[in-house]
Amino acid sequence: MKFGFVLLMLAEAGLAIAQTPAAQPPAQPALPPVKPMEVPARIGILGTAKISLAEVIQRVLSSDRDLAVSRINREEAGLNLRGALGVFDPRVGLAAHATRTITPVSSSLGGASNGKLTTKELSADPQLSGASPWLGTTYKLDFSSSRQLSNSSFNTLNPQFPTALNLNLTQPLWRGLRYDDNRHRIQVARKNVQLSDEQLRQRVIEIATQAVQAYWELGFAFRNLEVQSEAVRLAEQQDASNRRQVEQGLLAPVDVVQTQTQIATFQQNLFSAQTALTSAENALKALMLADRTDLMWGMALEPEQRPDTRIELPALPDAVKMALAGRPELKQSELSLEVNQLDVRLTREQTKAQVDVYAALSTVGLAGYPLVQTGANPFTAAFGPLVNQINALSAQSGIPPLPPISFGSSTIPPFFVGGYGQSLSNLGSGAFNSATVGVNISIPIRNRSANAAAAISVAEGRRLRTIRQQVEMAIEQDVRNSLQLVASAQARLDAANNAQQYAGEQYRSEQRQFQAGTTTVFLVLQRQTELIASRTRQVRAEADLGEAKASLDRALSRTIEVQSIQMK
Repeated sequence: MKFGFVLLMLAEAGLAIAQTPAAQPPAQPALPPVKPMEVPARIGILGTAKISLAEVIQRVLSSDRDLAVSRINREEAGLNLRGALGVFDPRVGLAAHATRTITPVSSSLGGASNGKLTTKELSADPQLSGASPWLGTTYKLDFSSSRQLSNSSFNTLNPQFPTALNLNLTQPLWRGLRYDDNRHRIQVARKNVQLSDEQLRQRVIEIATQAVQAYWELGFAFRNLEVQSEAVRLAEQQDASNRRQVEQGLLAPVDVVQTQTQIATFQQNLFSAQTALTSAENALKALMLADRTDLMWGMALEPEQRPDTRIELPALPDAVKMALAGRPELKQSELSLEVNQLDVRLTREQTKAQVDVYAALSTVGLAGYPLVQTGANPFTAAFGPLVNQINALSAQSGIPPLPPISFGSSTIPPFFVGGYGQSLSNLGSGAFNSATVGVNISIPIRNRSANAAAAISVAEGRRLRTIRQQVEMAIEQDVRNSLQLVASAQARLDAANNAQQYAGEQYRSEQRQFQAGTTTVFLVLQRQTELIASRTRQVRAEADLGEAKASLDRALSRTIEVQSIQMK
């Protein structure tokens, strides 16, 4: 009875199950729509221009304002040297005057019977003076000549033409004999010319290095944009393939969602690469262009060159030796030391006693026209009555009369008679000359100022030598770091090339497995991401190698030679 009831219940249940409709499989989600990517144009870009590294360096050097200032400083240093040499240029001068003097006289001895002694003079005195660049000698040569006219009754020549030729020499025997202020300024000016050359050279190296590194940064940004564009293209190809397989029932629609996610990720990287390219491009333009109105601001710059990937590194001792021989910083330090040695020499020279010998040589000439006496001589006229009375008494006593009183001979030597030419002739004969030789000695007591200045110069030399040691240490560090940077960058590039090659093989293998149905979309997309990352690292490593090479050239002070830069 119970068994029958069970069978009846089972039969009813089976009937109920048979009458229940069969369950339908769940509905598949619709494929996400294809979203075509539109890469917006870069702002302000109107065209494309290819550019070489040499053109970049030339443009950067021609537009850099600091470099222009360095060139002006070098020009000024040359002018300062020219000015310092001018201390030995002879100086020509002329002193000339015309004088008319009326002097009141109240005595017959004044030479004017009317109480007015009138004198007129026209004088000219050309001069030649200067200093010798050897032994500290100074000289002065002057020639004076005048025409004098007077109404004095005592003149025998009127007008008369006195002339004179004078030579004065001063020769230091101790302080200033071998070195003095003038020669010190010239030597310092020469060192400053060399110093400005080295400063200009250093600035050229720095600017050229910045230009090279900015160029390789632009190259990286340009190629990285290409890599990211290729990533989007590969993701879109994978998306199209997945859609076809979904339509054929081989893949689930969710696999298309994965590729869409990959495309969106790569698009973000693409837009970031575009921004980085604009930044690198504008950084290079800021170095290259002279002003903001240059038309090249609106051009996309496409690098024509890629860095050399095979670099021969010099041995460390040779590299350090090359840097110490050529680095402008070290040469500037050496020139500063040489200037200090000149300062020490000058200050020590100032501590010596001043001992100068001097000589003066002169010759004079004179000529004029004899004065015709129109009246009695005032000296002889004063004694006339007395002489007459004495002669009258002498005649009564039978004594011979006195001869006429005369103050000297009234006869003028014939070589004094004549005009200005006769005076020059008398001057040239050397008949009237004088010579003086003497010595001046000045010995400072204690001379604390000069001794302190000498001590300060010596202390400054110690400071500059310490700075030079610091510069040498910095150069040693820079060379070692630059060599290691190039070696590491080259090794990193080799590794990046290998990684890119292996990532490409893995990606292609994963695609083949996917086509055979033995792998998943996730793994394909993962290999795709690894491939793009390896290409990005390869591009970055190549740019880093170019920048490391530029840093090494700067450290070894060979940028100008390597880049064939013409110094102007």
